[in-house]
Amino acid sequence: MLSQLRVGKFVALAFVLALSTSNAALGVQKKDDKKKKQPPTGTPVLWREQRDAASLNLLDGPGGAEMRPDISKLTFIREETGGYSKKYRVKDAAGRVWVAKVGKEAQSETAASRLVWAAGFQSEITYLSPSATIEGKGTFENVRFEARPEGYDRLEIWKWAENPFANTRELRGLKLLMAMLENWDMKDDNNKIVYVPGAAGAQGELRYMISDLGATFGKTDSPGGVGSWLRQIRGSRNEPGDYAGDKFIKSVEGGRLVLDYEGKNSKLMRDITVEDGRWLGTHLAKLSDEQIADAFRAANYSADDVKLLTSAVRSRINELVALK
Repeated sequence: MLSQLRVGKFVALAFVLALSTSNAALGVQKKDDKKKKQPPTGTPVLWREQRDAASLNLLDGPGGAEMRPDISKLTFIREETGGYSKKYRVKDAAGRVWVAKVGKEAQSETAASRLVWAAGFQSEITYLSPSATIEGKGTFENVRFEARPEGYDRLEIWKWAENPFANTRELRGLKLLMAMLENWDMKDDNNKIVYVPGAAGAQGELRYMISDLGATFGKTDSPGGVGSWLRQIRGSRNEPGDYAGDKFIKSVEGGRLVLDYEGKNSKLMRDITVEDGRWLGTHLAKLSDEQIADAFRAANYSADDVKLLTSAVRSRINELVALK
């Protein structure tokens, strides 16, 4: 009987020791995991002046011709979840990783990303292929490819109301640009901080960008009528006729712009001044009509739509420049 008691005590002690060791090991692992998950640090960047804007190539965009995907073979990796459009993560024939977006937003996002970049703001690297075949998924028309460069780290979202650029002309300029492009889906979830490593060991950058620009080049409905609230929130996307026919600036009151904007987070537009408008307009006015048209040619719009959209964008730039 005594022997059995001793054995029982030994087993219980061994269990306690094993449990303690396990918990200690788990604690060490959690500490290690925390160390591993520490986000990279860098210089926050929202805007950088395009000093030679007149020479920018909006046909190739921020990635240039050298980064264009090799779509001769697209290997499916996985389906991306969330958002309005169907998206696939793929690897191209050169081994580079992309997120391929199909559907109505592909064209508008490709064009918008180029104009955002040309204005000096941070932008995703995008290209559009009129047709692309993804192995195992099929062939699609107008596929937008968004780069996932090696070494870049996609971090958390950033909020319009809480970020390092609060109360700056640059942040107000970005908000105004979104209204100009009729981006009615200005929710925080569409914003992303992307870490870009520095060259030769230099400090990297934390680039604050709007990652989803698909809900652009349409319009939001005017107030009034049954179900108008729902239409205002949803708006239209990639509708050149809607975009060209919609108003931009309604009036100026007390030195601030009153915009014809009824999208999500429309309250963000209340603090934009006449000076902010002229500042943005001055930078965009450096672009030629040919450059603006190239942004839409890159997105495979028809010749008629390129002409219509180019004229509409130029008209809005002129409104900003003429502000008094």
